[in-house]
Amino acid sequence: MTTLTASFRDSGVVAWRNLINIRRNPDWLLSGTVQPIMFVLLFAYVFGGSLGGGPYREFLIAGIFTQTVAFNSAFTVIGLANDLQKGIVDRFRSLPMSRLAVLLGRTTSDLAVSVLTIVIMTVCGLLVGWRIRGSWTDAIVAYFLLLLFAFTMSWVGAFIGLISTSVEMAQSAGLLWLFPVTFISSAFVPTHNMPTALRVFAEWNPITVIGDAVRELFGNPIRVGTPLPTGWQAENPILYSILACAVILAIFVPLAVNRYRRVASH
Repeated sequence: MTTLTASFRDSGVVAWRNLINIRRNPDWLLSGTVQPIMFVLLFAYVFGGSLGGGPYREFLIAGIFTQTVAFNSAFTVIGLANDLQKGIVDRFRSLPMSRLAVLLGRTTSDLAVSVLTIVIMTVCGLLVGWRIRGSWTDAIVAYFLLLLFAFTMSWVGAFIGLISTSVEMAQSAGLLWLFPVTFISSAFVPTHNMPTALRVFAEWNPITVIGDAVRELFGNPIRVGTPLPTGWQAENPILYSILACAVILAIFVPLAVNRYRRVASH
């Protein structure tokens, strides 16, 4: 058996262990299932009337999709921090297994959580009037793009979880930076009326562009009541989204692996 094959086998075992833990502690899924439903209902019915009604709801859902899979990286943060604090990582280190398996197993199991979240959000979106108006091929690409982004954000979460000194710190650090990054975007409202500095950041924010790419693939409005976005990233949202994910992975996978090696060697 090759080293790569052994790494994937060990990662599958770790991922299965993580999923079993979720099955035994279903309350862990609350933030990944109840929170997006609350956001959909809040923005669709509380703010939707003043922001465009039905067209706004179709604009909104892609943003909620993108924001939610980004927030799911908190599962990775807390999961790794919890394993470190309880000594689970030390036990894994004592076993004849690939060191990559712990990180890849964690990010893979959290990707499965994102799949469940997306299914729930799709049903919720359909109930509030959202529809897939593009082709089913484009819709599959949209879901794949969301899962790629979810996997990418899990690696960011893995690094944060490994540098956190406690589970309590991980809970704060895993979400604190996500709020400004997700809200300074077009996930919920167009960026047209933002101050110049915030608008420039929002227009290049991967969450904005991934949301727009998903809207385009689903055949939903890219903007409601404002001009369409301009610029290379707006004209090539799918390509930019894939490149952004590739760059983030290229940065955070080595950072997380190196940090894990340092933690595991102590």
